[in-house]
Amino acid sequence: MNHILNDLSSTKQPIGVFDSGYGGLTILDELIRQMPENDFIYLGDNARAPYGTRSFDVIYQYTLQAVEKLFSMGCQLVILACNTASAKALRTIQQRDLPRIAPNRRVLGVIRPSVEELGVLSQSKHVGVMGTLGTVRSESYLMEMAKLYPDFSVFQEACPTWVPLVENREYDNEGGKYFIKKHVDSLMSKNQYIDTIILACTHYPILSKLIESFLPSHIQLISQGQIVARSLMDYLNRHPEIDEVCSKKGTLQFFTTEFIADFEEKAGVFLKRDLKAQHITLS
Repeated sequence: MNHILNDLSSTKQPIGVFDSGYGGLTILDELIRQMPENDFIYLGDNARAPYGTRSFDVIYQYTLQAVEKLFSMGCQLVILACNTASAKALRTIQQRDLPRIAPNRRVLGVIRPSVEELGVLSQSKHVGVMGTLGTVRSESYLMEMAKLYPDFSVFQEACPTWVPLVENREYDNEGGKYFIKKHVDSLMSKNQYIDTIILACTHYPILSKLIESFLPSHIQLISQGQIVARSLMDYLNRHPEIDEVCSKKGTLQFFTTEFIADFEEKAGVFLKRDLKAQHITLS
């Protein structure tokens, strides 16, 4: 990438939001709600989704391509609204790539603010994580919890069927409910003291009411949208030099690597609004 990215642009630009598919729209929805004045560009790598079963190296390469694309579109700040990308690519991009290609730009993820919220909310210090196979295997939540809350116990459950259930709108029938209950029961069987669960995939908030119906009433179920939005607003308050270059006209742009019509139809499930998308290529 050209080294012209090394300096902050004099022109105010949108905040970039990236996900491998559609789930990041649940993060974007909350960002829009809490930061309505800001401009956002959403980029979904739908043609290569899902990321959850891919290797570390492949996810890193795909995520870096998306970050570079958003940088080339002017974004000074990019949110990885994807747990798998945050788990397998964020640290390498922050530590190795940004100093080389764009030292004054920022890339943030969803895992650290989620872990901070778990630490605040849990009373028993026994928490659950429900995510994709890639997020669970990365053990990123375990490692982040060990750093921030070393006295906590973390129990994980991979839910590989949940993303296709959401994207194909098959979650609210008997078959869908079976697979939701199956994984909820599996997680709860791992420890009786779990009192707080994070939905560590941005698709899963669509399932939150069904998940709650299979949980004991005292369990707190956390979705990431509000957490990430609050964390981003706090970050911008602490880094006014970044906030200063974020444009604020309340605009939204959507880009997908897949068919535009498919994206527009499925995105409506997450955002509950009509939208127009543009096709984009990552390489």
